[in-house]
Amino acid sequence: MKTRFKLCSFKTCPWVHRAAIVLQEKGIEYEIEYIDRANRPDWFLEISPHSKVPVLIIDGETALFESNAIAEFLDEIAEPRLHPKDPILRAQNRAWTDFVPTFSQITHISNAFDEDDFNARVEKARVPASRLEGALSKRGNQGPFFNGVEFSLVDAAYAPALMRFTFLDRVRPTGLLDDLPLLSAWRDALISYPAVLRGVVPEFYQVWEEQVRNNGKWVKQFLPKASAA
Repeated sequence: MKTRFKLCSFKTCPWVHRAAIVLQEKGIEYEIEYIDRANRPDWFLEISPHSKVPVLIIDGETALFESNAIAEFLDEIAEPRLHPKDPILRAQNRAWTDFVPTFSQITHISNAFDEDDFNARVEKARVPASRLEGALSKRGNQGPFFNGVEFSLVDAAYAPALMRFTFLDRVRPTGLLDDLPLLSAWRDALISYPAVLRGVVPEFYQVWEEQVRNNGKWVKQFLPKASAA
């Protein structure tokens, strides 16, 4: 009997996007259910210890939480394997995947309260961005992905943050990647990769833009004027 997968999500959540990318890359069929962030149902709260997404429900019975655990599980049960075969490279990949929460502060730039806060957030993000540039350089990276020509779990982990940052950078340029050519090239490859694009709703930019408008933060003023209903 075919295994059934359901992914519980918020529409803009980057951590769900990571799990969806892995599902898409492996060609695994799955259902997705969007949870109301403001009114999370009891059944969801019972299976999500942090009350957060993603949660992957298997055959309507077993629930896995945390995007890293979900990605690793999916990599173990279905081809193609997205971790390197070499144990050292595999460990290095896992280590850089653990760096994602630090790097993901680039997505919080859009939450700046004013211009000074915006600039401070950009400066703070320069440190993890530069460290990633260094990692890509030390690996002798020929691209387009972290390990070279093969898409991996590291790529799936960083793509969501890089996509959301790019949306921001287009409406209010940060200059963050101007002197980071390897990271810029990696970003360009990831945000145009089919599994990354299929891992979000088709109107994802509009959903992201609406979220920024609703948050009412400083960068809202740089968005295109909303069309009249």
